Amino acid sequence: MKFKSSKQFFWRLNQLKNKGAKVKPKLQPSREHIAEENRIQLAVNRRVFWELGKEGFSKWSKLGYKDPLLVSATDGVGTKLKLAFDSNMHDTVGIDLVAMCVNDILAQGGEPLFFLDYFATSKLDITQAADVLRGIAKGCKIAGCALVGGETAELPGFYKKNHYDLAGFCVGAVERDRLLPLPVKDGDVIVGLPSSGIHSNGYSLVHKIISNNNIDLKKESLGDNKLIRLLLEPTRIYTREVQTITKRTNTLKAVAHITGGGLTENLPRVISDKFSSEILLSEYPATPIYSWIKHNSQLE
Repeated sequence: MKFKSSKQFFWRLNQLKNKGAKVKPKLQPSREHIAEENRIQLAVNRRVFWELGKEGFSKWSKLGYKDPLLVSATDGVGTKLKLAFDSNMHDTVGIDLVAMCVNDILAQGGEPLFFLDYFATSKLDITQAADVLRGIAKGCKIAGCALVGGETAELPGFYKKNHYDLAGFCVGAVERDRLLPLPVKDGDVIVGLPSSGIHSNGYSLVHKIISNNNIDLKKESLGDNKLIRLLLEPTRIYTREVQTITKRTNTLKAVAHITGGGLTENLPRVISDKFSSEILLSEYPATPIYSWIKHNSQLE
C-alpha cells in the first residue's frame, strides 16, 4: 500500500491500531512520505509536468525544439556502494546514480528532462533511504532534470542487512541534427574536462587495495582529507559545462563519457576507426586519490 502523504500514512496506522488488529500491518512508506518527513525537496524541471501520480511532458512546442528526438540512459553505481555500507555514509551515492545516467544523455547531445530510480533492499531503513533519496534529488537539481518518481522494493533474504542496490533511468531530448557523435575529422582537438575523483568505476581495484593493505577507512587520511570521503566523492555531472560549450559554439562533434573502459575503450566509441587519438598524459594534473591508487596498486 502506498500513501500520498505522511499524514495519510500515520492516519491509516492509527486506524488499524484502534481496530485492535492482531497482526501488525506491514506498511511501507512511499518516497513522498520519506521526502516529506526528512524535508527533502524533490527536483523539478519547468519542461516536465509533475503531480503525484500524474507525470508527463509539456507540449513539444513549449519545449522549444523544432525536430526533437528522445534519448535515454540507464545505469547503476556498482561496487562503490560497498564503501557506503562499510562507512554508513549514504548521502552521495544518489548523486553518482544520477550522474552515470545524465552524463550518458549528454554524450548523445541531449538535454536531461526527467529521472527515475529503483531502490532495492532487504528491509527498508527510513534514515538510510532518506540519505540516498536526498542525494538523488541533489543530483537531479545539478543536472537540471526532474525527479518524477521511482520504485522502492523490499526483498527479504536477498540482500544483507543494511545493504541495497540502485538503478537509475533518465530520458532527455535533442534536436535531430545535433545528435552526437557527429563525424570527427583529422586535426580536431580533444578537450578533457576534469573529474571530481574516481567517479563510479574502478572500485574493484580500490576494494582490493583496501583489503590487501588492511586499511582502516575510518582512520586513514590523505593530506587534510579523510580517505573515505575522497573515495565517496560523487561523480561529476557535466550538464553545465556541456551546455555552456554548446551555447557558445556549434563545433562540438562528440562527447566521450569516460567510464569503466577508460580512455582506451570509450574514445573509440565516438571516433572513426580511420583515426587515432593523441593524448598528452604528461599534462594530466596529479591528484591525491589517483596518486594513492597508483602507489598502492604498484602501477608506478
